[in-house]
Amino acid sequence: MRIGEGIEMVGDATYGSVRAFLVVDADGKLTLIDTLGEKHPFMILDAVRRLGFAITDLERIFLTHAHFSHLAGLVALVAMSDAKVFVHEEEADMVRLLREAERVPLLPRRPYRAYYPFQLGCAIGVGTSGIGRTRFDGFAVDPANYLDEGKQPRSRIAVVHAPGHTRGHLAFSIEDEGVLLAGDAVVTWPYEAGGWDSFTLDRIEQRETLTKLADLAPELVGVGHGDPIAGNAKRRLQRLADQAPKA
Repeated sequence: MRIGEGIEMVGDATYGSVRAFLVVDADGKLTLIDTLGEKHPFMILDAVRRLGFAITDLERIFLTHAHFSHLAGLVALVAMSDAKVFVHEEEADMVRLLREAERVPLLPRRPYRAYYPFQLGCAIGVGTSGIGRTRFDGFAVDPANYLDEGKQPRSRIAVVHAPGHTRGHLAFSIEDEGVLLAGDAVVTWPYEAGGWDSFTLDRIEQRETLTKLADLAPELVGVGHGDPIAGNAKRRLQRLADQAPKA
């Protein structure tokens, strides 16, 4: 699905309607935001072709955070493209499987449809994000490719540190199109929210992040799970920030 000039959304109904995004970048190469699950690389390959490129044109892979449904396709895509991988330093050891993702509560929290396998798995520490240790072997990100706030060289994409869901969670702003790719800081599956309550590690950071994203005044928000927010995006983000717990 095309959500902006040179911006393609990729994903299906699995893993909580997880989403990735392909961006035709300023240098004419492709940047991929997240890599979906381990069975999804073919969907990304199809999207690459729809944009008129080959997989060898994939230059960079930016990861929003180190949860299985967003990174399990990483190893296969790097093998096909030789793309460089970028992530926040706080997430890098989880991508490499040197550290488990932070645990979440065992008792069910909203959205209840995400309890199994997502919340339950992460609560008991099975795999990088609660599932998938046997389906993702880990990947060592070059420390030179750790991302933090700001515009990237030769890129349309500005990096936004957006913690709350995880400590090193990132969002990405494409200002020339008014598009914000919010990762799991914002979801619309199974309903519109400032992330899944069951996976929010820090509620104060969650509120601050949602306010920060609203201040970017995007026209469209691509989310980590679900369909984009395509109308009144700034106002809807601000509403989510206002509704977020204050402590």
